[in-house]
Amino acid sequence: MELDTETQGVAKDGSNTQGVYIYQPAKPHGERPSKRRKVQPENKEQKTESHLFVPLLDGEENESSIELRYNAYQQLWSTQEKKIQETLNDVDSEVLENVLSFVRSTSHQTYDGCIPTALITVGSNVSSLGRLLSKLNDQLTASEEGGVVILESGDAPNLKATLKNIIRAAITNTEGNDGYQKFLTDREGPRLLGYDLDLLGDYVKRKGAKKLVVAFRDSEAFDPNILIDLLSLLSSWLDRIPFTLLFGISTSVELFEGRLPRSSVALLRGRYFEIHGASNCVDRMYERLQADQNGRFWLGRNITGVLFEKSNDYFQTPEAFSRTVKYAYMTHFFANPLAMLLSDEVSVNRQQVKLCEAIRNLPSFRRFCEHLLDDASPEQVHSLLENDEFLFQQSLKYIEIGQQQMRGIFKAVKAIHLCLKGMDVRKKSTMSDLSIRALSGELQDSTYMDDLLRGLKTLNSSMLKEFLSFMPQDLTNCPEFQEIKSDFKALLQTYQGTEPLRSEYDSHNSVVQQRVKLSRGKAKLPQQNIEYTKVIDRVHALSERYFVETLVRPQELFLHEAFLLDMKNPLKETFSPRPRFAIERALASPFDYLISMSDRTEAKISARQPATAILYQLYLESGALVNVYDLWQAFYAVFESEQGNACDERMTMTLFYRAVSELKALGMLKSSRKKVDHAAKSAWIGL
Repeated sequence: MELDTETQGVAKDGSNTQGVYIYQPAKPHGERPSKRRKVQPENKEQKTESHLFVPLLDGEENESSIELRYNAYQQLWSTQEKKIQETLNDVDSEVLENVLSFVRSTSHQTYDGCIPTALITVGSNVSSLGRLLSKLNDQLTASEEGGVVILESGDAPNLKATLKNIIRAAITNTEGNDGYQKFLTDREGPRLLGYDLDLLGDYVKRKGAKKLVVAFRDSEAFDPNILIDLLSLLSSWLDRIPFTLLFGISTSVELFEGRLPRSSVALLRGRYFEIHGASNCVDRMYERLQADQNGRFWLGRNITGVLFEKSNDYFQTPEAFSRTVKYAYMTHFFANPLAMLLSDEVSVNRQQVKLCEAIRNLPSFRRFCEHLLDDASPEQVHSLLENDEFLFQQSLKYIEIGQQQMRGIFKAVKAIHLCLKGMDVRKKSTMSDLSIRALSGELQDSTYMDDLLRGLKTLNSSMLKEFLSFMPQDLTNCPEFQEIKSDFKALLQTYQGTEPLRSEYDSHNSVVQQRVKLSRGKAKLPQQNIEYTKVIDRVHALSERYFVETLVRPQELFLHEAFLLDMKNPLKETFSPRPRFAIERALASPFDYLISMSDRTEAKISARQPATAILYQLYLESGALVNVYDLWQAFYAVFESEQGNACDERMTMTLFYRAVSELKALGMLKSSRKKVDHAAKSAWIGL
């Protein structure tokens, strides 16, 4: 009875038959109740916002550990970001000073009526020009000398629009949008159009601006005809508006001048500036991040390889490099529960059972225990396996030891780089190459070390003094090093010759140009050179021993998983994705991504797979041209073989049409002009 009543009510309402839904708000009854402030939900929202990282360890990580990970990331990355910004400022400082000096010291009077022009070649480092112009504008506006107007090619569709954009940008640079509108309305005299340079002349006169820099950021993209007319017009206003032009050039100055007629080039006179390439900037940024004396976290060999592989294969701006590094840091601290050990606030009281279990499952923990057993310390291994408090204490201790060893590795890498650079070795070494080898544990046995130690023996006394100054502090504080240094200093004080001392390994001490035997060379050397050779041998032995002890393989350090990120994924998949490979794999093997509900092993082509995947696998078995009817028959046979008489041909054809349209959308199938009833393959797997 209740069901009949409800059905009749619906029929009387008619809402199930009307074409649209008509919203009828309820009539208010009396006064509207006042809103109450919801206290509890707001607290929950604030609490949720404070924990941006999710709990790990199967969701059993406590809130204090999550906060430690998040705070450690914020503190560490803020420090690294500051270093990156300092590096960028340092790279741009020299060019900025030169350009600023040029802008301030030049005018149309100094160039005989020509427009002062700065030509800046940026090459592939396009982003550096934006930073340079921003800093130049800050300098000029801070000193109230003028400002910088930046023009993109899209801002200059025609001459009137270009002039209007120049005038608006110049005024809003100091006055803002409201000031620009006020300037137009409050101006006395007849109302001028937005592209009239009298507006800009009045603004310059009011502000007392001495310099107005018009920067063409991508000068090659500007229409040459518009540029010619603009240069002619700006030249005629030089006596009223102090224009200075700045052209960003990605190719060469010759090609830029070739696009302009001689009459336009004659209106310009100035200087040529060059911004260093982005690769040099990226190397310096990497060195600042990795070789810091107070470093606590490092990028491993695989990630370093990915970063510089991107820089070498195609252009990468320093900003893009910084974003990639930031993503790597976020990946580690977001998904690794051991990252809490890097926090300054971590203590023994923060231990938890799940974290200790995670530490015991690390490969480095297993190697550490095996090493302790080899050293006959089974009691310590037993305590590490059974006592969580002892394990946590040892973990904090060895985290600091591992971090100290990583700092030592990069100190050694920096010293090797400086020494090879000072020796002028033919094979040039970069900080990135040496770092990659050091992070993989291959630097110790590399040709770089062979060249360094071989070149050390041939150094004269002047070069040896420079070599010793490059050595890291860990080595120079050694008593043996201090003793060698004092003996070397005493030897130099007793030496009265004009030329530097040379060892017996130096080719200058050979009787002939070819290499002579050591015994014959010793007999002909002066006594002071023999003493110097002994000093060289001692320095060589000490340096070799230091590098062998320092350049350990980082992956063999205990708990390196906490302070060393060495996984290519997800970094490489995020910044160097392979969408085609992923799509082809998903269509060819859909159950690599989907969960199969069947207990039995699926055949290569099964009706349980998505329709597009079935058609794609049939598509792979065909030639360059495939008959659509044959493809349909094969598609239908897959469903008919499993469903039998229950197979609905109409529904199967619907799935077939949808699969064909999806393959067309993916660019794998297209209609053929040769045969109407055929389709052509436009993509082959793996190609």
